[in-house]
Order: sequence, then structure tokens, then C-alpha cells
Amino acid sequence: MADKSIALQRPQDKPSPAHGEAGQATVYKILLAISFVHLFNDSIQSVIPAIFPILKDNLMLTFTQIGWISFAINFTSSIIQPVIGYAADRKPTPILLPIGMCFTFAGVFILAYAHTYVLVLFAVILIGLGSATFHPEGMRVAHMAAGMRKGLSQSIFQVGGNAGQSLAPLLTRYIFVPFGQFGAIGFTFVAAAGILVQSYVAKWYHDMLKAGYTFKKRTSGRSLDPARRKSILNATLVLVVLVFIRSWYGAAISSYYAFYLMDAYQIKLDNAQIYIFLFLASGAVGTFFGGPLADRFGRRNMIMFSMIGTAPIALILPFASPFWAGVLLVIGGFVLLSSFSVTVVYAQMLHPGNIGTVSGLITGFAFGMGGIGSLVLGNLSDTWGIGNVMIAIGFLPALGLLALLLPGDDKLDQWARE
Repeated sequence: MADKSIALQRPQDKPSPAHGEAGQATVYKILLAISFVHLFNDSIQSVIPAIFPILKDNLMLTFTQIGWISFAINFTSSIIQPVIGYAADRKPTPILLPIGMCFTFAGVFILAYAHTYVLVLFAVILIGLGSATFHPEGMRVAHMAAGMRKGLSQSIFQVGGNAGQSLAPLLTRYIFVPFGQFGAIGFTFVAAAGILVQSYVAKWYHDMLKAGYTFKKRTSGRSLDPARRKSILNATLVLVVLVFIRSWYGAAISSYYAFYLMDAYQIKLDNAQIYIFLFLASGAVGTFFGGPLADRFGRRNMIMFSMIGTAPIALILPFASPFWAGVLLVIGGFVLLSSFSVTVVYAQMLHPGNIGTVSGLITGFAFGMGGIGSLVLGNLSDTWGIGNVMIAIGFLPALGLLALLLPGDDKLDQWARE
């Protein structure tokens, strides 16, 4: 009792020696800091799709080559994130937080001066490595600072990233259209700010570990009932597939829909980017509210709703007028990404004690597979035409029916407690 009393007297932003999250207060100061860094990281990562139209004109690239650039950054992140997450679960390394942002700094600096296709690929790979390094440890920090409010903490953490991604079309309109590729140099200042904030967060993270913080561990896999172990594995695979599908559709809209508007409606590039902003910005709002909505209506229900609810919108979108396209993108972005943070929390509950690994799997591998989607869509756009591709990808969200295969919330809570 004495130890618990001492722990409760500490200020909320100070390390607590509590083992695990039981009784620990939510540290909003750290959650906001890591969310802002997530915004910095993903706003820089959003530079890549934002600069696609400029690179296409400057370097005379095909849609296939654009797809390879998207593939390079996403696939780099997809390979490295689960590996870093796995290593972090076994040996937490706070210093990786600022180091990852250093990779990002180098990548965006090179991108500003890259005048060959190979240099562009090298730059985006560095940015991908920076993102891969940040996300697993960043999610561990968010989980650590959450106390008992895991859903809220993930919403705060993830909304920073999605808000950063939503900046991509505005970057194209207000930076890359007037200043060209060299406009990327301004993001070195964003990366530098990220390094400073990450250094502060890394110190808190280190102090928490030094104070004795440990993550809750599930009973060894060898003692789990084989049937349950199989059920957990199947649920994880279904979740990864669902995030994979969501990533494909999101990549199609964020990377190629502006080209579709330019081709179908002769809308200028800077105006076409506003439509992408509407989709991504409403997605950021959906990310924030997704956690509380899942608390009220259920995690599995929220995941299923976000996919199936997007399906009719996705099917109608290619045939909508420019005005109604804007309306549909706002609704579709909110609905599609309302399950963003929910899927992460769901995966963490399936595998408690392996926060970095499952976070890397969900945000790294599964989202990184969206890079493959971009590559495939780029090839198809060159072959079929951008309009036919937009019609075809409208059927993807209907696969959200796979969410029916996920265990219900009661079963998930039971597994997480045992």
C-alpha cells in the first residue's frame, strides 16, 4: 500500500515506477507531444504523394514509375516496422525516436535536390526508414502514457498522423505548384523540430523504463489453449487483410484521384488537390471520433461499419459530378478512417505484451502493402485508363464483410484479461 500511495502522489507527467498500466494516470503531455511528432512525420511522408504531379512533369514519369515511388516508401516501411517493433518489445530503445527523424531529415533534404529518378527513389526510401523507426516505438510510448485510457490514447496519437497525411493536397497547391520540387526543402525545418520533440519524448520514455515500467504480458504461448491460439491467429490475419484493403482504397484516392479529376473534368491540378484534402481531412476527424464511437458501439462493429459504410460511396464516386464528389469524399473519408485507431487497439488486445510488434504489423506491414496497391494501380492506369481504375477500386470496401469473422468484443475482452 505504501508504494501505491507514493506513486499516486507523483505529478501526471513524471515517470511512475508502476509495472504495467494498472493505476497509472494518463500522461496527456506526452500523448500530445507524440501526436505532434506523428503529425510532423506523416506530413513529411505526405510530401511524396503531394509531389507526384510535379515529379511526373519534371522527370517525364509514367503512372507505373509513380507507382514504384509510392511502393518504395510504403514497402520500405512495411518491411522494417514489424522488425523494429519485435526488437522493441524485447529491448526498448528510446534513442530510436530521434534517430528515425534524422533519417527523415536526410530523405526530405535529398528529395528537394533530386533531379534523377534513382535519387528520388533513394530519398523516399530514407523517409520510409524514418517512418518505420518512429511508428512502433511511438505506439509503445502512446500505450505507456495512456494509463487505462487505451482507446483515447490511440485516437490522440493516430489523429496526429492522419492530420499530417491530410496536408498532402495543400502542400501540392501552396508549395509544390508555385515553388516546384525545391519546395521540399522547407520540410527539413519540420524534421528538425521533430528531432527536438522526439529527444524530449525519448528522455521520458527512458525515465519510465528506468523507474521499472513493464508492459503486461500474456501467459506464454505454449500454455495457451491450442484452439484459442488458432482463433487469435485467424483474427490477426483477418484484421491485417482488412487494413490491407482499406490501405489499397486510401492509396487509390490519395495518389490517383486528382489525376482522374484532371482527366474527366479538366479540373486544374491545384483545384483537384482540394478534393483530396477533403477526403484526408475528414478521415483525420473520423480517426479521432472512431475510438469513442467504438467504446459505445463495439470495436468489431466499428471496423465493419467503416468498411461496409464506405462501399456505396466508393461505387458512386466515379460517376458523381465535381460538387457531389466533394460531398462524397468528406463522408467517405470520415467513415473509412473511423476504424483507424480501433484496428490498432483491437490488435493490441489480441497480443498484449507485444505492442511494438502488432503495431508495426498493422501500421507497417498492412499499410505498407498499400504501396503494392499503388504500384498495381499505376500499372492498371497506364493500361486501362485512370477512369476504369477508379470504377474498379470502388468494389474494394465491400470486402469489409470479412469483419464478420472477427471475434466479438466480449470474447476479445475475455482473451485480453486472461
